[in-house]
Amino acid sequence: MKDLIVVATITAKEGNEVLVREALERVVPPSRAEAGCLRYDLHIDLGNHASFVMLEAWRDQDALTAHEATPHFQDLVKAMGGKADIQILKLNQVL
Repeated sequence: MKDLIVVATITAKEGNEVLVREALERVVPPSRAEAGCLRYDLHIDLGNHASFVMLEAWRDQDALTAHEATPHFQDLVKAMGGKADIQILKLNQVL
């Protein structure tokens, strides 16, 4: 089975850019330390500093589910509640 790829696009609402960025930066180190995490990289859109993309790779859906239950991920959800628009794609490589 191929790795589970997650592409999360997070756009901070006006006035929340710094708060959203700091919350995203805090979640990276503990997420990378998780056993099922293969990649967890935060990017910023050079044309829109309110827009972030998190590129993630997980061993499988169970690893992603475990990640979503961690305190650091739950803290991220709380910190960003209502302060950003979030779109999430879950992908498997075809070729």
